[in-house]
Amino acid sequence: MEPIQSFRELSLPAVLRPSYYPSPLAWEDQVLYFLLLDRFSDGQEQDYLNNEGQLVTSGQTPRFQPEDAGNALTPDAEAWQQAGERFVGGTLRGLKSKIGYLKRLGISAIWISPVFKQVASQETYHGYGIQNFLEIEPRFGTQQDLIEVVETAHEHGIYVILDIILNHSGDVFAYETGQPVYASGSVFPVRGYRNAEGQPTLPFAPQPAGAWPDGAVWPSELQHPQTFTRKGKIQYWDHDPEFLDGDFESLKDIHHGYGPLDAYQPSEALLHLAEAYKYWIALADLDGFRIDTVKHMDLGATRFFSSVIREFTLAIGKENFYLIGEITGGRQRAFTTLELTGLDAALGIDDIPDKLEYLVKGYRNPAEYFSLFRNSELLQKESHSWFRNKVVTLFDDHDQVRKGPQKARFCADATGSRQLLAVIGFNVTSLGIPCLYYGTEQAFDGHGGHDRYIRESMFGGAFGAFRSKGVHFFWEDSPWFPEISKLLAVRKQEIALRRGRQYLREISGDSIHFGYPRLWGASMQSVVAWSRILHTQEVLCAFNTDVNQSQTAWVTVDNDLHTTGDVLTCLYTTHPEATLTSVSVAARNGKAVQLTLPPGGFVLYKKQ
Repeated sequence: MEPIQSFRELSLPAVLRPSYYPSPLAWEDQVLYFLLLDRFSDGQEQDYLNNEGQLVTSGQTPRFQPEDAGNALTPDAEAWQQAGERFVGGTLRGLKSKIGYLKRLGISAIWISPVFKQVASQETYHGYGIQNFLEIEPRFGTQQDLIEVVETAHEHGIYVILDIILNHSGDVFAYETGQPVYASGSVFPVRGYRNAEGQPTLPFAPQPAGAWPDGAVWPSELQHPQTFTRKGKIQYWDHDPEFLDGDFESLKDIHHGYGPLDAYQPSEALLHLAEAYKYWIALADLDGFRIDTVKHMDLGATRFFSSVIREFTLAIGKENFYLIGEITGGRQRAFTTLELTGLDAALGIDDIPDKLEYLVKGYRNPAEYFSLFRNSELLQKESHSWFRNKVVTLFDDHDQVRKGPQKARFCADATGSRQLLAVIGFNVTSLGIPCLYYGTEQAFDGHGGHDRYIRESMFGGAFGAFRSKGVHFFWEDSPWFPEISKLLAVRKQEIALRRGRQYLREISGDSIHFGYPRLWGASMQSVVAWSRILHTQEVLCAFNTDVNQSQTAWVTVDNDLHTTGDVLTCLYTTHPEATLTSVSVAARNGKAVQLTLPPGGFVLYKKQ
């Protein structure tokens, strides 16, 4: 397709299809997989299974072996570290070649980092520094490549959610005196738009043709100075209106409009961006958007955009196009934003990733996590609400904001890989829409305390995981991949694990004195158990926070759904030497069963 320089050239009728891939009935049935496109695959791997499950022996990059860990540290550790700050070569074609890998893992929806053209002079490999909202970043591929990724995913029963940005553009212009910080809402003077080399030599105004394609911002209508707030970098992230009007670091804040929520007046820029994202849905048959930095947008702007996209997707037959908002901060803000804007689900709520990770590791009280999904007061409801489809849950991600300077993946510490199946089991069998971050299924450790280290390459190149280079990690017979696949298969089979109510269960060591597991001192070495109940079905889930020894506990089950002597069968266990066993229901604390979990283990039980 010809590059689009102006929204006047945009024609939705020209790209509309007769029919579109239908939306899922329930998004809580799905398991998401988030990947940074630049770090996922370049399509040049060898010794992996292709989309049809056949071994690929061509390609240039061999598969990782344990002895490859650290092969980039001597003598060129600095070169490896610096490579993590640049594009390393992942592409849309590479992603297309790994759809079968994701399908066999059990993934049913992929969330792809932004694919749009980045500021040409900058190394914004993560995709959040957009220069052209209607073009694909050339290092990632073409519009046709995106179309083929989505088509291939749909052929394998996988939905595609695209990461998009409304809040800001890339660093497309320079201020007169360098990057200022926000100062009481002052508008700062601008030196000019950046040219292809990144220098601010272009007028801060609609551009002559010579600025195309690597200078300024595109399409051309966005070049009007009123597109941007021009108020400098956010310094205090919770100060209103600073966090709404300020720049997100060097990324330039876009002015969306003005007015109260119910009478919001969208700006020309917001109107144009809404048209751009309708175009990408129509062109590529997308199934949902993950909207970046929603916290930093006016509620009215988010509501306007949500309404526009909802109407458009309903009109083309996508009845449940999903809008996930990244809403960092507390739950109160997140759920209020959902209620007021029409977004479907929240992602980025700070206490969910923290409690997912550290509860499994024995450093958080279980009741605090389970209460997150049943807090009626947040929605001013008289009765409880179950947030089974309102929250995307994950523990590894590309930002790890909650960890401050100590950013690292779950497996960075000494016991992480021994508890990986427990935390994934916890994530995918408790309430919410679960999401895995790329590489977690291969126990990536993200060790190093910086953004780049939690964004390792899956396909080799100069910045591979585990301080490696030149080897890939599409390893389906690893210690973790087959077990995760089994877990996700059980989740798919058991509707209660996807849509059921959720109850933290009381436990007992002596079968007499029952109570909820909780911290004693700094940590907790205990069985943590919960039930998912739908109608007459109960699935009992449990993990052991102790990585050194087995734990045995009596665990309460639903008194009305079971009778003494009923048998619960093990649907899944992480114990490599255990056969699937059964336990009998006894009259304890109403009704209870006795479970023994291996060190760091995870189990699922159900009455057959």
